[in-house]
Amino acid sequence: MTELEAGRAERLVQVRSDAVLHRYRDFLVALLAFAVLASLPLFTGSKALLDFVIRCSAYGLFATSLNLLVGYTGLTSFGHGMFFGLGAYSFGLIMQKLGVPIPVAFVATLAITAVIAAIIGAICVRLKDIYFAFVTLAFQMLIHSTILSWASFTGGDQGLRGGIPRPVFFGIDLSNHVHLYVTCCALLILGLLAMRQIAQSPFGYTLRMIRDNAARASFLGIDVWRAKLTVFVLAALFASMGGMVMALFVSGAYPEFAYWTISGEGIFINMLGGVSTFLGPMVGTVLLLLLNDTVTRFTEYHGIVLGVVILFFALGLRKGLLDFVAEWFAHRRDTGEGR
Repeated sequence: MTELEAGRAERLVQVRSDAVLHRYRDFLVALLAFAVLASLPLFTGSKALLDFVIRCSAYGLFATSLNLLVGYTGLTSFGHGMFFGLGAYSFGLIMQKLGVPIPVAFVATLAITAVIAAIIGAICVRLKDIYFAFVTLAFQMLIHSTILSWASFTGGDQGLRGGIPRPVFFGIDLSNHVHLYVTCCALLILGLLAMRQIAQSPFGYTLRMIRDNAARASFLGIDVWRAKLTVFVLAALFASMGGMVMALFVSGAYPEFAYWTISGEGIFINMLGGVSTFLGPMVGTVLLLLLNDTVTRFTEYHGIVLGVVILFFALGLRKGLLDFVAEWFAHRRDTGEGR
């Protein structure tokens, strides 16, 4: 073996070793985060706090899945909320109409979402920039209109009424608020961990290459259309998980879950938290829900306050909060090393 080949082999071994270490670190962080969240009911009897975490779980999964498209692939979707609503309605209808065990309904909902996302994505990912954004919005409005017009099946503008059955499975009773809370936390951590592995995998770096220069990626032999379609379907699945968490939380599903404003909130959340860091959307989710809960207590003009916040991040920081913090720490580290 020549010296050059030996050097390449050593670098390859080092890269693989680093990847394994990062994977173990992610699993340990996820386990620690779940332990902290799951133990929260032992230290507080505040139902409002537990409800807040459940809402963060639903919107956090949705916003982070949107960032797979926006931040990692460069696909700005104005209609990603359709999969949030699709997950909520599919899960609720399966439980109401078929009465199957919750895990079966969960898997069936993901399968339905995957099929619909593949059909919609096959059309949308062929388009670029603003055309992609508006066609996804058009599909979302189509699904929302279907929910409203098919009242005999979906409940129309009243939503799914009568609650969602919650039969016990594996000793877990989701009619118990603590069991529901821990289950939602587990879904959040598992979803974030899975998306983290996708983002850090070779496929994730392929998405970054497509984001930066799709023409060059295609020239290097990457099937850009297939990669975009794959991430579109994956993002839809995690958004659907968020919808299922929300459906369990409210014990139903409502047309607002599939309305265009949900997609707008997803974009807003990513603006608040940042799209260049993996946990940016989770930070944005917490900020948005805190703003909504706090501002609405003091004024009915909460839209004005949120508009001012958007202007501050868009014109002031020009990036999300976590992006700003990460860049600040990186600048300080580089400055310290320069000294």
